[in-house]
This record gives sequence, C-alpha cells and structure tokens, in this order.
Amino acid sequence: MKFERILAERPDKTIYKDGDCTIKVFNEDYSKAMVLNEALNQARVEETNLSIPKLLEVTKIEGKWSIVNQFISGKTLAVLMEENPDRFDEYLNLFVDLQLEVHRQRAPMLNKLKDKMQGKISQTTFDATTRYELHTRLEAMPNHNKVCHGDFNPSNIIISDDGTPFILDWSHATQGNAAADAARTYMLFMLDGKEDAAEQYLDLFCQKSDTAKQYVQKWMPIVAASQTVKKKPEELEFLTRWVNVVDYE
Repeated sequence: MKFERILAERPDKTIYKDGDCTIKVFNEDYSKAMVLNEALNQARVEETNLSIPKLLEVTKIEGKWSIVNQFISGKTLAVLMEENPDRFDEYLNLFVDLQLEVHRQRAPMLNKLKDKMQGKISQTTFDATTRYELHTRLEAMPNHNKVCHGDFNPSNIIISDDGTPFILDWSHATQGNAAADAARTYMLFMLDGKEDAAEQYLDLFCQKSDTAKQYVQKWMPIVAASQTVKKKPEELEFLTRWVNVVDYE
C-alpha cells in the first residue's frame, strides 16, 4: 500500500491520508461484521443534521477490509487544547455544545445503547453477582432514543480550516440515553489522566443539559464495566474500582 501518509496507527487498524480521502485499513483478522457495522453507523448518522466526514466506499485493499472517508483538513480539539491552554474553557464549551447537538439527533436504525451494554456486561470477567447487579442497574435506567457517539472525546472533533467542527469515528454509535454518553466521556478524560478536565466537563455538561450530576454518575459503573472488555491492563484497576465501589439500589 502506497498512500500519501499515515495519520494514525492502532493495534487493529492503520489510518492513511490519500488525496481528498482518509483510508482506514483494518488488520486481516479484524471482524468483517464490525467493519460493515461501522460503515453502516456512519451512513445512518450522515442522514442527521450533524457535520461528519462523508462515507465514500467500503472496499478491500490487499486483502484487508477498508473504509474510505472524506478527508477533513484541520486540527483536532485535543491538539488545539494542548496548543492553546488559555483557550481551554472556550474549547470545552464548544465540545459540550457539539455533544448536546449529537444528542438532539435521532437515527432510529442505529443499534440500541442498552442492548450493546447488556452484551458488554455479559462479556466481562466480573463474578456472577456483580454482573447481575450491573444488568439490573442498566435495566432500570430510562429508555431514550438520542444519538449517542460512544467515544466522544476531543481527539474525535476536528476543526476544519474554515472553522467548521466535524465529528469523527462513529464506530461505537448507538441510540439511547445521553447521560450514558456523558458518563463515557467523563471516564475517557479520567483514563487520560485529566481529572480536572473531567470534573469541569461533567459540571458543564450537567449545567448546559439541565441534568443532575447524580444521574450521570449512576451510569459510571456500567460504562466502566463495558470498558474492561477492551482488556487494557493499564486501565483494569481503575475501572474495577469504579464498578465495585457502587452502592447498588
């Protein structure tokens, strides 16, 4: 494969830039179903009012499944936050506003968040009692149908050269409860070692969405448990503590 340059490398995929395209090339053993689901998620979200890169093609390159998207020239919010710490509050406000805009959308063909979470809990290595408590807590949560990104963090927002924000990476998108999406974003800040930013984010999200902080916190054991399925050793102790310290009702 000879593309213009590598944009990012992950254990199971490599993302290239080639002209006006971004090409995500998955490893040979990567699940075909997961590739097609990611492309389908993006196609369904394209039908909303959100600014996202256009899906151009799903193909195979040298035997590897690949997704071809429109390339957006610009900088991610994560980079802008690092480069301009004095503007962090401004960028965080934009970040939360974009997430709220996501939650205002509807995409009725997306998978349901609660179904996905139930499956993730079943895949964890927690004991049967803990899994039961998590399933019970999840089942008791209100059913909503808002678009949820599932990995909403500053690295997945790119500000284009003309100032338009685009939201990237819809592989984890579902429809469900916005508080679950916020709990995952809070967790991602924490896992990145940015505790102050995590608390500032949660305060701002709850303020702007008129959501009780305790309501978002009720989702944290569930999203922490689902994250353990990724089997990242450096995260396990932190996530397990989140799951186990909860007083189940």
